[in-house]
Amino acid sequence: MGVTVTDLEIASQPELWHSTAAAGVPQFVTAPGRRMLVIGCGTSAFVAMSYATLREDAGYGETDWAYASEIPAHRRYDAVLAITRSGTTTEVITALRRLDAGTKVVITAVPGGPLASTVDHELALEYADEASVVQTRFPTSVLVALRCALGHDLTRALADGRRAVEHPLPVDPADYRHYVYLGTGWTVGLAHEAALKMREAAQAWSESYPAMDYRHGPIAVAGPGSLVWIFGPAPDGLVEQVAQTGATVVTSDLDPLAQLVQAQRCAVEAAKAKGLNPDQPRGLTRSVVLA
Repeated sequence: MGVTVTDLEIASQPELWHSTAAAGVPQFVTAPGRRMLVIGCGTSAFVAMSYATLREDAGYGETDWAYASEIPAHRRYDAVLAITRSGTTTEVITALRRLDAGTKVVITAVPGGPLASTVDHELALEYADEASVVQTRFPTSVLVALRCALGHDLTRALADGRRAVEHPLPVDPADYRHYVYLGTGWTVGLAHEAALKMREAAQAWSESYPAMDYRHGPIAVAGPGSLVWIFGPAPDGLVEQVAQTGATVVTSDLDPLAQLVQAQRCAVEAAKAKGLNPDQPRGLTRSVVLA
């Protein structure tokens, strides 16, 4: 199989990240000092998870995250931030209508949709929209925007993003039958997203955990056919312990978001090795709209 739409959208990320970093983000997105809930579904839920950790760690205020289908509906928040590529996801629309919040904000790739009348503010990243069902450049562009808004210096991340699309992959994903992704802090969300990409694109056996918790049971199924990918610095002793199982361990000095780009590429290559078209994942649609 040749170059797919998903390949092209993955390769476009370095340029989009530069555009995103240059554009700036309105203060209503970060809402400093306010108690915030961040919600999403699927990929967007994992972005919400990562951002909640980043925001609270940056001192912007207490920050929770939730799947839009599992919101803490009886709590009140000063601000709710919803992340949804299409702006049409049923669970997100329902959640925003149910939640009690002073300010409601949505980040989307498609402005003016059914959510527009439900929120106080809308931030549209139209240039990061995707034709592919499998999300790649929209969620990473959202995280670039949010990290910039929190005052992160992304000089290294932007350079690493280009390395992630131009340099060879650290492994050949076709050599493995079992894929595990681990993270700590904000990169736990990235690990979950990487595992989701492998399931979506390649219909493969993939798992994801907080890195420190991996030793508390899940490591038991690791073996010579396993690839264990750690986002960010590895906890002391973990690489050695995983290697003892016969699994291959991937670590990197790249910014974790650039590592996610590598993981996206691996998912596409794993799909091609199995004769699958990553542009047409089984059982999935661009947006989940329920009756």
